[in-house]
Amino acid sequence: MKILGFQIIILMSIANHLQAFCGFYVAKADTSLYNKASQVVLVRDGDRTVISMMNDYEGELQNFAMVVPVPTVLKEGQVNVGEKKLFSRIDSFTAPRLVEYFDPDPCAPIIQKSFFSGMKNLPTDTMRNTGGGSNSHGVTVEAQYTVGEYDIVILSAKESNGLETWLRENGYSIPKGANQALAPYIKQEMKFFVAKVNLEEQNKMGLSYLRPLQFAFNSEKFMLPIRLGMLNAKGPQELFVYVLTKNGRVETTNYQTVKLPTDVNIPVYVKKEFDTFYRSMFDQQVKEERMKAVFTEYFWDMGWCDPCAADPLSKEELRGLGVFWVNSDNAQSQLRPFGTGAQPVKVTRLHLRYTKETFPDDLMFQETKDKSNFQGRYVINHPWAADVTKCSEAKTYLDSLPSRFEKEAQNLSNLTGIDINEIRKKIKIQFPQVKEDNKESWWEGLWKK
Repeated sequence: MKILGFQIIILMSIANHLQAFCGFYVAKADTSLYNKASQVVLVRDGDRTVISMMNDYEGELQNFAMVVPVPTVLKEGQVNVGEKKLFSRIDSFTAPRLVEYFDPDPCAPIIQKSFFSGMKNLPTDTMRNTGGGSNSHGVTVEAQYTVGEYDIVILSAKESNGLETWLRENGYSIPKGANQALAPYIKQEMKFFVAKVNLEEQNKMGLSYLRPLQFAFNSEKFMLPIRLGMLNAKGPQELFVYVLTKNGRVETTNYQTVKLPTDVNIPVYVKKEFDTFYRSMFDQQVKEERMKAVFTEYFWDMGWCDPCAADPLSKEELRGLGVFWVNSDNAQSQLRPFGTGAQPVKVTRLHLRYTKETFPDDLMFQETKDKSNFQGRYVINHPWAADVTKCSEAKTYLDSLPSRFEKEAQNLSNLTGIDINEIRKKIKIQFPQVKEDNKESWWEGLWKK
């Protein structure tokens, strides 16, 4: 019993150190910062892919139409309607975060550093020419079914003009110029997953929003089509891609993938305006990369987190997002020293802002061998409420603060592009004013008794 008790104490001690290792989570920068952000969950292992798309559509539901190029004809069982709340969960878990520390009492006895401190829509029956296998304008309806509140058709086409005409004649609201965007996919002999809202089914369910659509398929191509989404875009688009894989970090192969600046110390006042800070910081990074880069905001093992912006997703939640391999016996959720999430699952969070000029091609991906955890993490350090008369170390500590605050101000200016003088004005902490004339010479007091 004594040995068991000792083991428990050790584990509790480690847990406490871990909480302090990466600071205390105080705020996050999730997708709510952006008014119109599209979110996609991409699950990939081998040639198996599951895509979940969260619609940010605003307007009359009868006008909604989604057209997605897919490599094969999808059967009804390959399409599913997912849960909106799972997007909120994975967004919260992977969001960039603010952590805070409090300076220790400089007069307190020095305690040996811990072990961890060194670790760095129209109803279907109104369609014309849509019978299975029918052909009109060079368009063939390969499959047709209803899933949840969506009417789905899978199309193949010989010419982009014919496909655009067919879509318009069958009640789909397609932006002008769609044929030019559709042409490259037809050349690659891809099929088209087309969805619109079945208003009758929507009313039966009493839903006031569109649930995410999911589809599963096999393909050698590890990619995400984004060109069609830009047809009706008004200004730059904001896209978050959460990629769930077994092993390594995911990056794009046809665009530069850049890790956001992280582990940067910034002024304490940012705690009250972290949302504004993060938007400004991301704007600045996009500007520096001329809107031609994909940014990595997070890569981590789904089994644990430190500090946690939200609990890791459960095995059931991951299954809901399409992570098919967590069902096998050797991949059950395991009780691990650092967490209880399902294994083996890695999550990469990518964020990009783009236009058709800066991202003319679809996103192509690869899973790398990189397993190093990464998170967009920003740090504030609260200064100790020092009493300069308490000990000689207190004065040394106070003397070090002005340069530290200045460095934090410069960091913030460099990250966001904000004028450093504006930042200095907002740092309200009183800097110790020590005039050279009043300073004691080094030898004064040397022989005092």
